[in-house]
Amino acid sequence: MAVPLPQISSRAWEHPADRAALDTLRAIPGFDEVVRKVAGFITERGVRQLFLANAVQVGPAQRPKLHALLGDVCATMDWPERPELYVTQSAKVNAYAIGFERPFIVFTSGALELLDGDDERRFLLAHELGHIMSGHMLYRTVALVILTIGTMALFPVGLALLPFQLALLEWHRKSELSTDRAGLLAVQDTVVAQRGFMKLAGGPDYGDAASVEEFMRQAAAYETGGDTWDKILRLVNTAFRDHPFNTVRAGELERWRGGGQYDAILAGTYERRGAPGPSLTDDYAEATSYYSEKARRGFDNVSDALHRAADAFRDAFRGPDAPPPAPATGDAIPPV
Repeated sequence: MAVPLPQISSRAWEHPADRAALDTLRAIPGFDEVVRKVAGFITERGVRQLFLANAVQVGPAQRPKLHALLGDVCATMDWPERPELYVTQSAKVNAYAIGFERPFIVFTSGALELLDGDDERRFLLAHELGHIMSGHMLYRTVALVILTIGTMALFPVGLALLPFQLALLEWHRKSELSTDRAGLLAVQDTVVAQRGFMKLAGGPDYGDAASVEEFMRQAAAYETGGDTWDKILRLVNTAFRDHPFNTVRAGELERWRGGGQYDAILAGTYERRGAPGPSLTDDYAEATSYYSEKARRGFDNVSDALHRAADAFRDAFRGPDAPPPAPATGDAIPPV
């Protein structure tokens, strides 16, 4: 039975880079105008009608187990405004919250098939509820429209809006890291979250053995391994994605859990709704610390790669009777 979290504020789980990226996005010249244009392109009523017409609305008499799971999540997170839930037929594994005033949650049948355990589905439901509780919906709905229809289709000057699109995607990815935390707070089982990411990355096990521990080792290898070119490729591969890679999500969530905030929240030490939050300056300070640590780890990895490259180059041209090289000191690259 999950520990209830009465009156928990979304700020208790929000990633500092999520808040800072959204604040930066709002500061982009013309941002409000773009949001108004895209928001005017759709109506929440029209979108809801589409799902009423061609999806299954979950309720006490329609997929009652899934209905009960959503009720459990809302109870744990102490959220009284239970959103509507729909299941739509699609082989694509996906779930999302959509809407402005009365946002609702959509699961694809592919997601239900892949995440076949109650706790895994509860994790995904709580992840989407986290978006609603964090007030992400206006900007996420705008992002969904832009990513689905395409910037070029919406605006004749789509290329001019490329910086806006990249900034929106950066925030979108960071918002996913926030609500992964909400998912963990609802299920209160780290292995469930990690297994969910493993399935999202590689599908079901198809009757074969699947190891969460091995997946987490893979996640650590992705983040810390590779050379300089690998680091560049990671940046390029990530820039136009709306979600972080699943190994990255698993690693980020494990770092948050290991940092002590998760245990403190379960023990009752967390920010309540209605309490004054940190200032924008504090958000930027936290985000700067986060990005600085990421950059430091990246620099250390690059430095190590350069050391190895220098050693390999020197060894290739050293004669067979040459003495072994002296160990390097500090961060300096040994002379060739």
